[in-house]
Amino acid sequence: MEKDLSNYRKSYEKSAFRLKDAPENPIELFQKWFYEVDKFFVEDETNAMTISTMGLDGYPKNRVVLLKRFTHEGFIFYTNYNSDKGKAITENPNVCLSFFWHGAERQIIIKGKAEKIAANLSDGYFESRPRGSQLGALVSNQSEVVANREYLEQKLLDLEKTFEGKEIERPKHWGGYIIKPIEIEFWQGRPNRLHDRIRYQLQEDYTWSINRLSP
Repeated sequence: MEKDLSNYRKSYEKSAFRLKDAPENPIELFQKWFYEVDKFFVEDETNAMTISTMGLDGYPKNRVVLLKRFTHEGFIFYTNYNSDKGKAITENPNVCLSFFWHGAERQIIIKGKAEKIAANLSDGYFESRPRGSQLGALVSNQSEVVANREYLEQKLLDLEKTFEGKEIERPKHWGGYIIKPIEIEFWQGRPNRLHDRIRYQLQEDYTWSINRLSP
């Protein structure tokens, strides 16, 4: 079945982003955009981001994960270290994050290196999760083949009985990564496909160069 999508069009007209409005530090701008989207475009899941890794099979792979914290150092998310993404990061820590906030007609693309965060930080976040999510981290051997859903549901029931009335410790194969950026691009949709693209690149002295890119 074929479907012609050539007539799909959208004119981006909600805002503009000028180079003179770009602060020296891109994390400040990320924070500003993040809070604006979170406040005014509630239909967007603001902290949902795509992470791209280079798979062990030589193919890039994208998937959506949730940003759980950002600091002046970088962007933190949590996952199973034995998952496809975890294995890919072990082999090649160079990754790319992207946020697309359709309501605000904005996009942010972040290139950087992934590092595991300190174990005590992963412990603290794991303790803050709902109990069901804690158990889910134990149930799932993420990215591994399973026979059926019933297997997962039964394993969850078994673990609920095992840990009834007990604290659940973070499994050692589950924890956080921080993506330390070397390049961040801010994209604001504009009419006639003449979008605003402002790129920050980290320099050797840890300052950021700032340039406008052609759309």
